[in-house]
Amino acid sequence: MPSLQDQLRGLVYSTEHGETCPDCRQPVAQCECRDREEAERIAALDGIVRIRRETSGRKGKGVTTIQGVPLGSDELKTLAKTLKKRCGTGGAVKDGVIEIQGDHRDVLKHELESRGFKVKLAGG
Repeated sequence: MPSLQDQLRGLVYSTEHGETCPDCRQPVAQCECRDREEAERIAALDGIVRIRRETSGRKGKGVTTIQGVPLGSDELKTLAKTLKKRCGTGGAVKDGVIEIQGDHRDVLKHELESRGFKVKLAGG
């Protein structure tokens, strides 16, 4: 982690380019940090989509989470939207994980397998 002095020395705004990225020091329009992070996340996946039901930290409410989908963020949001419509519930995409409200593991497994993904049911 950079020291406080290094953090304070970074260029935040330039009258020539506008806002700059604190990591790569490029103008925000030319920053490639997000694309690089997304490529690293996809490269780290093993090709298996895992569907899990979680209740911890949600006051007992069940949520079905889908991890390991090898898609970019825009395609992931589109997939989440179609899965939410298929289940008739709400949900969200957080850090590459699709969350669908309720227990819909069987429906989601069938839907993802029909789209060509290798799917495993994980957890309880």
